[in-house]
Amino acid sequence: MSTDQASEHSPEHSAEPPREDPFREDPPREDPPRRWRRRKPPEQKSKGSLLKELPVLLVVAFVLALLIKAFLVQAFFIPSGSMEPTLHGCPGCPGDRVLVNKVPYYFGDPQPGDVVVFRGPESWAPEFQATEPTNIVQSVLLGLGRAIGTAPPDEKDFVKRVVATGGQTVQCCDTDGRVTVDGQPLDEPYIAFDSPIETRSFGPVTVPAGRLWVMGDNRAGSADSRSHVDDGAMGTIPVENVIGKASVIVWPISRVDWLGSPDIQGMSAASGQLAVVAPYTLGLAGAIPLVCWRRRRR
Repeated sequence: MSTDQASEHSPEHSAEPPREDPFREDPPREDPPRRWRRRKPPEQKSKGSLLKELPVLLVVAFVLALLIKAFLVQAFFIPSGSMEPTLHGCPGCPGDRVLVNKVPYYFGDPQPGDVVVFRGPESWAPEFQATEPTNIVQSVLLGLGRAIGTAPPDEKDFVKRVVATGGQTVQCCDTDGRVTVDGQPLDEPYIAFDSPIETRSFGPVTVPAGRLWVMGDNRAGSADSRSHVDDGAMGTIPVENVIGKASVIVWPISRVDWLGSPDIQGMSAASGQLAVVAPYTLGLAGAIPLVCWRRRRR
């Protein structure tokens, strides 16, 4: 027998592998030690983060509101009844609040029929007496209120309707007691309170270039261009004194409405209803993306 054959029949190669005992129990395995970590609830983290961001959000919103007020839209408090019934207001009562749109006059001058807010010339007496604050805190609050349009305006701010512009001749009255511009009677359906026809007469006045003739809708209770004909500018106001166009009544809710610009001279002047939003909403909307951007950079 050869060596190879002998190795094939050797006990090492012929022996079967040992069989596992089915009744044998394996020793229990020890799990690795767990590391307990204390985690903060996500709710507490988000609340803390919100509290940290809130002051930034408020400051940014306030700054944006001031910028919007300076260049786009400004809230204005109606302090007197000189524009009744179009705009409600009286001393000591909650008057209408309107949004004054500044954008239209970046591209052109006020047109006849526009309701405008403007700074009165030095010769114009205030239509109401503002209550002055008695301490620093009240002064600060009043300043902030005027800045965002929730407090009565300065005494030198007026709201009237443009009746005639530079180069036009205005006077009163025709045989029907109407105001005329360049000899043509005006169509003024907004007038509800007028003085007796025998007391309405004025002019003729030719409006200088770059100036406006303005009148209140409450003709019997408005101190407007008619009251200042003897002034150096014949009662007119400079165009650069105009703050903006009163576009919409925003308060009270029952009075919310657009303020159109009727074609009082029959000239089909373009006067659309421009969409405007409360500056504080715009400011807040602009502040949120900024805060989100800051948080992403962390």
